[in-house]
Amino acid sequence: MKLTMASSPHSHSHKSLSRLMQTVILACIPGLIAQLYFFGTGVLIQLILALVTVSISEVIIMLIRKRPVWPAIGDGSAWLTAVLLALSIPPLAPWWAIVIGSFFAIVIVKQLYGGLGFNLFNPAMAAYVLLLISFPVQMTTWMPINDLLANPISLAQQLSVIFNGFTNGGFSIDQLRVGVDGVTMATPLDTIKTDTAHGLTVSESMQAAIFNSWLGRGWGWVNLGFLIGGLYLIKAKVINWHIPVGVLASIAVCSAIGYIAAPGTEPGMIFHLFSGATMLGAFFIATDPVSAATTNRGRLIYGALIGLLVYLIRTFGGYPDAMAFAVLLLNMAVPLIDYYTQPRTYGHGVNK
Repeated sequence: MKLTMASSPHSHSHKSLSRLMQTVILACIPGLIAQLYFFGTGVLIQLILALVTVSISEVIIMLIRKRPVWPAIGDGSAWLTAVLLALSIPPLAPWWAIVIGSFFAIVIVKQLYGGLGFNLFNPAMAAYVLLLISFPVQMTTWMPINDLLANPISLAQQLSVIFNGFTNGGFSIDQLRVGVDGVTMATPLDTIKTDTAHGLTVSESMQAAIFNSWLGRGWGWVNLGFLIGGLYLIKAKVINWHIPVGVLASIAVCSAIGYIAAPGTEPGMIFHLFSGATMLGAFFIATDPVSAATTNRGRLIYGALIGLLVYLIRTFGGYPDAMAFAVLLLNMAVPLIDYYTQPRTYGHGVNK
């Protein structure tokens, strides 16, 4: 018999790799529906562009490497990368941004290192950071939810903005971001960060129309959708609970301490947990079986450090949301974490 060595991800369930990837994609549906409802069909357009780009990129690189094409496409890993990247970028970002990001995720981050199981970093987050650093304006231009728009945007107008930069009526994306009160709106995390930097208290900042009580309008429901999908993944034993619990517990503890220390400038635990990419990152991104820690103790440490970095960058760094940076930094630390959290070998230390 021939012993075959294969790279991670290794699954002890009876599901095939393609079935596992399909399950993760399906678990994204509640969050995707929430994004579609609050931010429009631009999310779906970005998703289609990403799926087409990763599929073409995977086929081309497999042909160049003279490897079978269908196994690489059929395992669903490229499509999952497309879904995660499309959910992470602004719905009305220009078409070339998602194409560049999707190409980079597959060709550079995944295939350049040998394909699935050999990539050092989460492909979707590496692509997101590339786009964020290279095109910061396009990658931070999030629209307010549909109910707050002064000029509602139809599907045709969203297509025009994504492919041409303007609606059919000549409105730019900056003009479209103006709310019903005539004020150009940012994301809740960015609003809090900017207002507190200008000396406003959190309570004063929360008076903006983009907030609903202590949560950003729409963003709380989006995070709730990804929380539901993430809990399903744990129940289905597709992911372990250690990393999401580590991430969320760390964010909760850090934000609670920050709120106690500076209640006027800290929005609190619930806001941090249900804003930005918190739930998407905790359940769908940080749990990537290839680039995450592999031992249970290591997963808890890995998740907790991601949560700590998310809070620190959100509070003291230059970016309102920090999930991608935190995940990539901890991807680099995975070999060290795994080395020091290896379970004791059976029989080790037993007196003979």
